[in-house]
Amino acid sequence: MRMITFFLVGLTVHVVFFLSIFDIYFTSPLVHGMTPKSTPMTAPASRLVLVVADGLRADSLFTLLSNGSSRAPYLRSIIEERGTWGVSHTRVPTESRPGHVALIAGFYEDVSAVAKGWKENPVEFDSVFNESRHTWCWGSPDILPMFAKGATGDHVYTHTYPAVEEDFASTDASRLDSWVFTQVKSFFQSANSNSTLRASLLEDENVFFLHLLGIDTNGHAHRPMSQEYLDNIGLVDTGVSELVSIVEDFFGYDGRTAYVFTSDHGMTNWGSHGAGHPSETLTPLVVWGAGVHNAQRVTEPQLFTDGYLQDWKLEHLRRVDVNQADIAPLMASLIGVPIPVNSVGVLPLLYLNNSDQFKAESMYTNAIQILEQFKMKMAQKKETTLSFLFTPYQLLTESKQAEFIHKARILMHLEKYEDAISLCQSLISHALEGLVYYHTYDRFFLGCSVVLGFVGWTSYVVLVILKTHASLNRHPSLLKQIPSRTLVKLCVCVTVVITIFLLIQRSPITYYIYCLLPVPVWYSVLKESGTLTDLIRSAPSLPLWKCFGYFVLVAFGIELLVVSFFHRAMLTVGLVALSLWPMLSGLFGKAKIRSLSWFLGCLCLSGFPLMPVVGREPNIHLVTCAGLLTLFTSACYLWSSQHRTPLHLSDRQQFVTQMLHVAVCAYVPSLTHSSLQQKQGLPLLNQIISWITLASSMLVPLLSSTRLFHRLLSIFLSLTATYLLLSTGSEALFPPVLSWVMFVWINIEQEAMIAQGVSGRQELSTIDFSANIDITKIRQLKLDDIRRSYFFVFFIITAFFGTGNIASINSFDPASVYCFLTVFNPFIMGGLMMWKVIIPFIIVMCTFETIQVATQLSSRSLFLIVLVISDLMALHFFFLVQDYGSWLDIGTSISHYVIVMSMTIFLMLLSVVTHILTSRRFILWRRLKMHFP
Repeated sequence: MRMITFFLVGLTVHVVFFLSIFDIYFTSPLVHGMTPKSTPMTAPASRLVLVVADGLRADSLFTLLSNGSSRAPYLRSIIEERGTWGVSHTRVPTESRPGHVALIAGFYEDVSAVAKGWKENPVEFDSVFNESRHTWCWGSPDILPMFAKGATGDHVYTHTYPAVEEDFASTDASRLDSWVFTQVKSFFQSANSNSTLRASLLEDENVFFLHLLGIDTNGHAHRPMSQEYLDNIGLVDTGVSELVSIVEDFFGYDGRTAYVFTSDHGMTNWGSHGAGHPSETLTPLVVWGAGVHNAQRVTEPQLFTDGYLQDWKLEHLRRVDVNQADIAPLMASLIGVPIPVNSVGVLPLLYLNNSDQFKAESMYTNAIQILEQFKMKMAQKKETTLSFLFTPYQLLTESKQAEFIHKARILMHLEKYEDAISLCQSLISHALEGLVYYHTYDRFFLGCSVVLGFVGWTSYVVLVILKTHASLNRHPSLLKQIPSRTLVKLCVCVTVVITIFLLIQRSPITYYIYCLLPVPVWYSVLKESGTLTDLIRSAPSLPLWKCFGYFVLVAFGIELLVVSFFHRAMLTVGLVALSLWPMLSGLFGKAKIRSLSWFLGCLCLSGFPLMPVVGREPNIHLVTCAGLLTLFTSACYLWSSQHRTPLHLSDRQQFVTQMLHVAVCAYVPSLTHSSLQQKQGLPLLNQIISWITLASSMLVPLLSSTRLFHRLLSIFLSLTATYLLLSTGSEALFPPVLSWVMFVWINIEQEAMIAQGVSGRQELSTIDFSANIDITKIRQLKLDDIRRSYFFVFFIITAFFGTGNIASINSFDPASVYCFLTVFNPFIMGGLMMWKVIIPFIIVMCTFETIQVATQLSSRSLFLIVLVISDLMALHFFFLVQDYGSWLDIGTSISHYVIVMSMTIFLMLLSVVTHILTSRRFILWRRLKMHFP
């Protein structure tokens, strides 16, 4: 198979394996076609006011000041006198869109929403707003439109400020909240003179939604412990107090208004959110007004072990915690609208101040609403499964459903409301478990297909390596082996059987891909069976113990990399072990200085995985130091190499220009940080420099000489300049230290080649990336090349996890992108953070490209070994994916598989990019041709 064909087939196979995880784990849990269910009793409230303080932590609201007073006195008085309070527990990802969907629609957002930046509707869903008669919303353009778009009809009215107002460099983000309160005040004032609007307001089942983004924006910009964040809480408290007065005055204090105050997510001490830290998942909930219990005083200790009651001085008041999705059925019950049909929330009865009959009827409605989803899910699965293969959820078969419903109605008829409530809660529990059961019904079947394909592909790559790149004793009769007709017939039969089976089951088109892909893969494996025979025949002449030792070490190394995904400190262990390689392999005696440089470089690099991923305080001085270190190492190299490889004048000018550019980029973050601290905004010149640097980072190296170290130095300077602009602290030192280790690795591999006695070795300083490769000098693979490939995979993982992990993207600090923009834009900000992660990748990839050229190997051979190692890791993570435990555990396990699969696909594409980056050259003007000695 030609290289380009193999590359395309490999890319296709890995894309399929990558996408399979989304069909197996990331499909939308929503079902459609259910009828809305409402409680057949008079609702206690005619209208509901929902106030969501975006990014407000529970402890920030509830904790008292040092003098015993509250920074939110009005809400504190509600908690202590006339409302019910608790903690609302959010789920990962703790972002604004998923939080609002849970609050207002009652279900936890599926991951397909991430493709739309948590802003748009990836699937249609029902919400409390949709079920209301009218809903008026004020707030952020990121949140409000998604509920208006999802609503049927035109009864959801939104009032938003321009998106550019969401500026992290703003002098005072609390003005966003002031805007909302001012708009609401004007709205009610205008209703007094607008009879049509007034008539609409006086109707039942109305909702008023205030989305307050100021606290979140101030938290990102200044941190949650800052005075700006804490003062914003006070402003919101005053605003809520005035809002209640305006609403009550407009409706004549009729006692028919219910109020809900909560938050969509919290925030870490370092001003980020998205992950599962308690500061992100614990949000405040305060409910008061019509149909809600007044403050309930308690004398006995409450069953909470988190210690917050004592910290907040609230141990004397009943605390009622809820899951975030439970707030949707609570709001629906208060104003008498149907619970959103997709809701999985369970009505928190302790908030309701109503008759036992109303509570029982409401809980029954909640149970039937969730049961309807279960029945729809079961019907869908039954429809697409052969009857003799269908296994129903045993705890809730059709007969048991009818029994539950019948028994609940009898208990309510007999006025045994407590028993009816208990039965309905049991039914809800079973229905939710059943929803998960049917949602994951095909998971085992799809998983087996993917694993079969995985094992087949990895086996095929191993056979290709042995066939084309290893020195095996070829058996003459097997050299012209043709595929057996029997094998072809067998594969065709298997394909037909699988296709008919999937057609009968009316399976989605993706199922055909996952189930049929292993057939051609295993056909290719069986077709190459002759190579396996060659290996067996060559076994007596191979150093078996040495081979076994290498494979044990690589297997141990792969396990170490897998563990490093969970514990970054394992990379430190690995780097310390790698630092000893020259001593253990005998290279130390032949190249003492290089071995010592390798030892010190690995030890310096090993410190980075021990640093915190998030939560670092910005330290712009370290960014400046990283710039100076880059300039120092570049100057040292140019000075030391001027005798061996003299630079052409134009190349010298380019390097000087690039070094001056790095100096500017080292200073820009300091200037930007200073300007933002003084609340003067992002300087336009800094922004222009940053974007030009980013745009030119991949083009400037193409102007430099294609001599090995000259081109690598140009790439290093260009990428480091961009990295400095995206850094806020110690991580800026990572590319210079990584590049130091990579430089030494290239040199020390040359010494390893001499130790192995490889002939025809070329001096590193004379190698030109653009020179045509002498095919006669390309050698076969040796055992030591497995070590080289493993080193590469290890450094790629180190490049990814050296300064962060998945949380550094999911829960990143926006301060990293302040040199480029300060107005909130999830796609651009996420793209810049991804580029920051990719830069160390490119440094390692360019090094690997260099080592392939320097060690006289074809670019394909080492990459195939890398492919096997990364595929073994991916298969390992596929088995580690879990759908139980905490949501953070589930999300992390899936993320690891996605990262490894993305890395494999990405390395395939990046290998092409780095080949161009190292070997191509743009000539902007004509000049005399150079002749190197």
